[in-house]
Amino acid sequence: MKNKIEQYFWVAIGCVVCSISINAFLVPHHLLSGGVSGLAIIFYFLFGLPIGAQVFVMNLPLLYAAYRLLGRDYTIGTIYGTILFSLTIDATRFVSEYNLIDDPLISAITGGVIAGIGSGLIFRVNGSAGGLDIVAAIVKKYWALNFGVVGFAINCVIMVVAAMLFGLKLAMLTLIAMFLSASLTDKVVEGFNRKKTIFIVSYNTDDIVEAILKEVGRGVTILHGQGAFTRQSKQVIFVVVSLTQIAKIKQLVHECDPQAFMIVQDAAEVMGRGFTLPNSRQI
Repeated sequence: MKNKIEQYFWVAIGCVVCSISINAFLVPHHLLSGGVSGLAIIFYFLFGLPIGAQVFVMNLPLLYAAYRLLGRDYTIGTIYGTILFSLTIDATRFVSEYNLIDDPLISAITGGVIAGIGSGLIFRVNGSAGGLDIVAAIVKKYWALNFGVVGFAINCVIMVVAAMLFGLKLAMLTLIAMFLSASLTDKVVEGFNRKKTIFIVSYNTDDIVEAILKEVGRGVTILHGQGAFTRQSKQVIFVVVSLTQIAKIKQLVHECDPQAFMIVQDAAEVMGRGFTLPNSRQI
């Protein structure tokens, strides 16, 4: 129950943030967003129809498909996000009158960044505000298709319509906003506090482990491996560190074993003891 309340809270915050990005930065300069809200903005510019009400109506067939194909639990959460997003878009419509940023380019950048943060907050708690999220869930469940391609195709259609109605310049600015929104969404979902995972293969693991524990203060896991060519057993050191600790790790490994083999990789998100829980020397 607690997790559900937390999910609904962050979905609400995300919907408000996305709505503000649309009304404060995109609409005043005739810029569009992606997906269903992008179509709703087009009809708003053409006929003056409320964006939020359109978003809700356009989502009705998608919600029905979600109920039939994805089940009741998914649909209930999506209905909540869809209704809230629709209401907040129309409730924050007044901010478009202030024209906070005069420059269309800066407005597109700002709107894309803020929309990405809002969407990231929703996706981070496994929430949904309807639209292409429903299409993505259906595609993922029933077809071996890359939704990135499907979503890109849909947004390309929106871009072509935008170029025909409002000119190529505004269409390109819309593309900038979409790109930034998608990038920031990924960043928020994965977490900004990126870590690095390091694999170290050495015949002098004891000294390396002791140096990392003492000098860096990070827990170390020892994996047991075997060389494919020599069939010789060896130990592989696995450690997760922050970006600023990479140089120190390299120095320690070189001092202990100049011939050591080391791989450094990105870790999108790290959870557990020593990172999101109280510090410990174990991983």
